[in-house]
Amino acid sequence: MFTVKKDKLVLFGAGKIGRSFIGQLFSKGGYEVVFIDVYKPVIDELNKRRNYNVIIKADKEEVLNIKNVRGVFAGDGNDVIHEVETAGILAISVGLNGLKDIFPLLAKGLLERYNNSPDYPLDIIIAENMRNADSYFRDELLKILPDSYPFDKFVGLIETSIGKMVPIMQKKDLQEDILQIFAEPYNTLILNKKGFKNMVPEIEGLAPKENMKAWVDRKLFIHNLGHSAASYIGHVFNPEFNYMYEALSVKEIFDRVRATMIQSSEILMAKYPEEFTRQDLTDHIDDLLMRFKNKALGDTIFRVGSDLFRKLGPEDRLSGAIRSAIELNKPYDKILFALVCGCHFRAKDEEGKMLKSDSEFAGLYKHGIDTVLATVCGFDKTNQSQIFRDAELIDSQLRIYGS
Repeated sequence: MFTVKKDKLVLFGAGKIGRSFIGQLFSKGGYEVVFIDVYKPVIDELNKRRNYNVIIKADKEEVLNIKNVRGVFAGDGNDVIHEVETAGILAISVGLNGLKDIFPLLAKGLLERYNNSPDYPLDIIIAENMRNADSYFRDELLKILPDSYPFDKFVGLIETSIGKMVPIMQKKDLQEDILQIFAEPYNTLILNKKGFKNMVPEIEGLAPKENMKAWVDRKLFIHNLGHSAASYIGHVFNPEFNYMYEALSVKEIFDRVRATMIQSSEILMAKYPEEFTRQDLTDHIDDLLMRFKNKALGDTIFRVGSDLFRKLGPEDRLSGAIRSAIELNKPYDKILFALVCGCHFRAKDEEGKMLKSDSEFAGLYKHGIDTVLATVCGFDKTNQSQIFRDAELIDSQLRIYGS
């Protein structure tokens, strides 16, 4: 029988959020942090050094040395299962495309854990930017686990709202140190208090919330929406801009982005009248805009805006906000403007290349804005004809502007 180690965090994902945020918080909170990842060079280096640096990018740069860490290669299935079996708490930060690959190993670990330590439930912090993450995880794991497994008693699924910004690092920075990671100073992890089966860890930076759905929507429809709006509007204004701070230093862009975020906050207040006040959300918006303008972070328009099929998708930041506005009879013209600007987004990385899927999006857009609204955003031209008319007008104005 294996012993559960209460002060051990097992973290699937040694990427940007995993190392700069989740791993950092728990290491500083006195936990051993065990990273599980598919990228063996990072795992090998973690095991060699047992520490890494997070470089905080602000007016004054700060270096945080994160200790008491090690790694397990995701391909070593038995080792991964053992770590799940003995974890005090578990977290997942692999990105949406990586989730399918971890469920089989996670399920095996949960099963072994229950067989050997049936009195110690496992809480799983889902550090992914997705709505209804707990329901998704439950459904996927139940497909694999036996019918007799007492899932709801033994597994805590904790949704989060990931607000930390971590920029793409240039090749020279990665070559200098494969483990170092750049991040902004913000260090608060909002998570669902109701999801825990055990006590919430007493770690600085954890912010448990009762109404988690409201806070997930705040992240999506204010933070994500505003970030993307700044990227898309900034790129249309000047396609030569590389950095977020360049775009937001232009008053016209800054004011338009802020107004877009304010419009979305009105939708959010109507949706959750007991959770947010206008002043709370306005203060949050102004704080976000200052963070978006952080020159030291060096965040790029390419990073923030890329992945158009997802970011313009039916339930995501812009289309999702418009849907809520329609349901609540709220205006959405400024949000729709940002969405149409997104259709004109052609930003490139440091090697002068667009994201492959964004090149495919550009090909789809050649068939017209109507095609994008229907196939990517999921709007219905028959029942939501006003959106199509308004978008076509904005699109034609942007085409003139761009020429």
